[in-house]
Amino acid sequence: MFLPKWSLVTVAFLTTCMQVRAQDEATMQESIMVMEAYSGKVLVASNAAAKRPIASLTKIASGAVAVDWATATGTDISTARISVPQTVTLVGGPNPMNLQPGDQMTVRDALYAALLASDNLAALSVADHVGRELISRRGKSGDPVGEFVGEMNRLAKSLGMTQTRFANPHGLERPGAKAFSTAADVARLSVYAMRRNAFTFIVRQKERQITVYGATGPRNYTIRNSNELAGETGILGVKTGTTSAAGPCVSVCMERDPLVRTKPDGSKGATPRRLIVVVLNNPDRFSRARSLIRQGWAVYDPWLSAGAPVKDKRREIISVPDPS
Repeated sequence: MFLPKWSLVTVAFLTTCMQVRAQDEATMQESIMVMEAYSGKVLVASNAAAKRPIASLTKIASGAVAVDWATATGTDISTARISVPQTVTLVGGPNPMNLQPGDQMTVRDALYAALLASDNLAALSVADHVGRELISRRGKSGDPVGEFVGEMNRLAKSLGMTQTRFANPHGLERPGAKAFSTAADVARLSVYAMRRNAFTFIVRQKERQITVYGATGPRNYTIRNSNELAGETGILGVKTGTTSAAGPCVSVCMERDPLVRTKPDGSKGATPRRLIVVVLNNPDRFSRARSLIRQGWAVYDPWLSAGAPVKDKRREIISVPDPS
């Protein structure tokens, strides 16, 4: 039976609408990824490849780029100061430290504010400072924040984060600047960032005191970690995020003591164990993360005891390189 041309067009249109609706529904659902960081073993995954906003989980990339820059340049983040740029007035949103253009703080304190309290203005200030340094060293000119975001995207590409695009250093949605990632890609990023000792030291803190140097003198603030799991046994970080588009999100890193076993030759061998748990768009993200931690270990332990078998490496293992 042949359909008239208008019917074929209608069928094609309806098919397209159904595909778009399916993509939208996938984005509305929760996305999760649980993996073991050292082996790359995928333990639990659901909707993990769906592209979606990730809110302030974006700051994991910002923090990693800043720490890598400091390491590469020999910059002491505990003493090097940055200035709050004029462009902070364009960010909007909460400003709990009342940051004003020209205020100064150390790179480390700015990272505490950005990674623990998720301060968007602090994240922008870090990006502006590091971006200016990068432009200067490269003999270029242009937008320093744009240069920094370019580094974030280059990092993502080098890590195999093929479904990720960063548009700014803080994760707020902005008109005409579409950014997205996936639970699987955030897990890759989290593995990479948590390999950096300076980054890990920052994100595992429950709270820190920081100082902002303004026109009227120094101001002290207590920065508290927005991650409710911080301070629990084995928890090393990583980051929370929430916007209306992304929903409540969290990436968590938990570590156990290395598993020490006797080898056939009688020598001892130690297997390090670290979980990365990513939850996107779940209103009870912390409880969900705790549940997934238990579930992840329940899958990993018998897998390791069985000799860590892998049938399909492309589906079962996430390899995270460490580009220089």
